Amino acid sequence: MFKLLPIAALGLIGAILCSPQTAQQRDAQFRAKFAKESDPLHKAQLMPQFGSLEFQDAEDALDQDNLAKAAETVKEYRDQVRSCARELDAKVTDPEKHPAGFKQLQISLRQALRRLDDIIHALPADDQKPFLEVRKDLDDLDRHLVRELFPRQPDAAPPPVNPKS
Repeated sequence: MFKLLPIAALGLIGAILCSPQTAQQRDAQFRAKFAKESDPLHKAQLMPQFGSLEFQDAEDALDQDNLAKAAETVKEYRDQVRSCARELDAKVTDPEKHPAGFKQLQISLRQALRRLDDIIHALPADDQKPFLEVRKDLDDLDRHLVRELFPRQPDAAPPPVNPKS
């Protein structure tokens, strides 16, 4: 019984040591799958996971004081979202009735905006500019997708009704 304990411990240590490499391989495989995907609906469905990977890379770059790499990473995410949104707009004529892809892209954007806000708030004001520009673009894209998904929603609230008139 005591002889099994060291073997089990060695197996656990081996699994722990191999797991970062496995995660890196999984990320690389996912990125390759994402890059090969040509259907905008399928690409949009992959976008939340792609966004998560991109923002993790950006946060890792910031941890290493590599502001330029972090900014480039979030710009790459923005470019991918733009491209996917354009392709979805061209493919789907009525997103309200056929929301597949649009919903996943909008969810990814909402998550990205939250993570980008966290990044911006952690940076000194002088370093925020490239991230603020990307944030504005992502916010515009998010608003566009919400209008596509819910076209009958009024842009502004109607004026209150005066019951005494």
